[in-house]
Amino acid sequence: MAITLPYRRLFAAIALAGFGLSAPAANLTIGYQTGIDPSKVPQADGAYEKAIGEKIDWRRFNSGPEVVTAIASGDVQIGNLGSSPLAAAASRKLPIVAFIVSAQINAAEALVVRNGSGINNPQDLVGKTIATPFVSTSHYSLLGALKHWGLEGKVKVVNLQPAEIAAAWKRGDIDGAFVWSPALGEIRKTGKTLTDAAQVGQWGAPTFEVWVARKDYADKHPEVIAQFAKVTLDSFADYAAHKDAWTADSVPVQKIAKLTGANATDVPELLAGSAFPDAKAQQTAALLQGGTAKAIGQTAEFLKEQGKVESVLPDYSPYVSAKFVN
Repeated sequence: MAITLPYRRLFAAIALAGFGLSAPAANLTIGYQTGIDPSKVPQADGAYEKAIGEKIDWRRFNSGPEVVTAIASGDVQIGNLGSSPLAAAASRKLPIVAFIVSAQINAAEALVVRNGSGINNPQDLVGKTIATPFVSTSHYSLLGALKHWGLEGKVKVVNLQPAEIAAAWKRGDIDGAFVWSPALGEIRKTGKTLTDAAQVGQWGAPTFEVWVARKDYADKHPEVIAQFAKVTLDSFADYAAHKDAWTADSVPVQKIAKLTGANATDVPELLAGSAFPDAKAQQTAALLQGGTAKAIGQTAEFLKEQGKVESVLPDYSPYVSAKFVN
């Protein structure tokens, strides 16, 4: 099977990056996405800048592949992306290192079908049009679900970014979508969930999100990565200790909603749709001490099976490090 265009673009960006080169930037540039997680609170508060001691240029991206392209070019030093684009990038030997598992995705990403589409069960998907951002964790979950249901090649899967999905949904151009917030919250208002990332994970295709850094930057500035990790994990601990208080009208939820564009009423449920591993969990064999690298390899195997990557590395452990979580 030929490699699809979004993957070609991703790999071309990686190839043109000149792996050993790092763009000389006066300030730290961090690429983030609109997924709902506790670290959006310290981001909104400027806590990362205070901890690191320098100005941060926060750049918002629509999907993981866009983050990967920016990292490959040297424009971004630290970025947030999902397990599928991470596996694709690592398989092409992009010099990055995952230093935090920022979310274990459960119900935070889901396949929602539009009311009136005539889809009541998986077999009704045959011949329908389902949108998802290609090379994303949602795309990976959708492929995993279609494989589980025996529907590979029987559903029209189109590549749309989250904002485009919300617009196409309103126009009636698509029958369903596998996506994350805030688009997920919008389409759920006039649709129903057919499955989610948690269930697909149980079928053998789990997904997660990570924070990654360029290896050259992490080697040169390990203290920055460590401080970034500390602020992030402190936010996870704060949420774990007070999650019942994170209601729609609470200050933390309001900050997350403003930063991501999600509806505040949706945020508590979306937060509950993922698990945010604490510092102790990060340093276990299940995550940064081996499990994450193994999961990246399994994801790469699946992507190769789907014709999305050309080869799989024998070992993905060089692309994961626990040394920054202390």
